[in-house]
Amino acid sequence: MSEFTHFNKQGRANMVDISDKDESGRKAVVYSQVKMKETVWKAVQEGNMKKGDVLAVAQTAGIMAGKKTSDLIPMCHPLMLTKMDIHFEFPEEGLIGIYVTVKTKGSTGVEMEALTAASVTGLTIYDMCKAMDKSMELGPTYLIEKDGGKSGHYQRYSTIEP
Repeated sequence: MSEFTHFNKQGRANMVDISDKDESGRKAVVYSQVKMKETVWKAVQEGNMKKGDVLAVAQTAGIMAGKKTSDLIPMCHPLMLTKMDIHFEFPEEGLIGIYVTVKTKGSTGVEMEALTAASVTGLTIYDMCKAMDKSMELGPTYLIEKDGGKSGHYQRYSTIEP
């Protein structure tokens, strides 16, 4: 098991020194979801919500949040993100799937930026729909894939189902 890197010799929090790490292409893909009543789900898809285009606003909020991750999570490094894409899928009635892809070329990964973007996207959907459905559920939110850096490639699920 590797040691915790966010603590100094005195056991106090510190931001990890990444100055000697090689720059490489970094990528993270995250999934989250929002469950809601079918009537609200249909209204969101059709663009019939009183507050406006829920998905466009949520997408914009998610991108803004991803760019602000280091302001929200104390030990995250500020990063120059080179790509962030948020798209939605509707795999079943009442469910909005949120997929976030973040890329950069740098010395540290972009998992936290992708997780933050996905979370705020879901929270924004909740905020814009709560007048019609207070029973919405957020999550789970999780890393699907990461690539780049010394730890290499990570894929949450294999392509072969048990």
